[in-house]
Amino acid sequence: MPNYRRWRQSGGSYFFTLALADRSQSLLLDHIALLRDAFATVQQRYPFRMDATVILPEHLHCIWTLPVSDIDYSTRWRQIKSMFSRGIKANESRSPSRIRKKERGIWQRRFWEHMLRDENDMNQHIDYIHFNPVKHGYVNRPVDWQHSSLHRFIENGILTPD
Repeated sequence: MPNYRRWRQSGGSYFFTLALADRSQSLLLDHIALLRDAFATVQQRYPFRMDATVILPEHLHCIWTLPVSDIDYSTRWRQIKSMFSRGIKANESRSPSRIRKKERGIWQRRFWEHMLRDENDMNQHIDYIHFNPVKHGYVNRPVDWQHSSLHRFIENGILTPD
């Protein structure tokens, strides 16, 4: 298995999965510039390193490493989801609960996180992220998916296109 990066324990590294509430939508790709802006803005306010990512039409996966002594990924995700949602015209269906709480119906309320234990765990999750577009049938080869950190790994000589 390739060694994607030197393991550093300067802060916790986490694998995340976030999904749209309506999985039949393609809002993440339809508004990819808005999503990128939300990530960049939040990353400036609340620093983190984006180790790997893939954006699919209705869900995303990524790995972040947080600064030393910082475990507050929830604030970062809340800000990213909020900024993205505010940039999209409100026409989604909302449950009575979401209406009462004045919530949009774009994102699933929760997200899945996993703290990466070691370099092997990191490498397995990076492979999972990069192979995800193939798994879901969007492309035949990971390199053919445009919205993936795989391209950065190739540019940096960590992986080859094949």
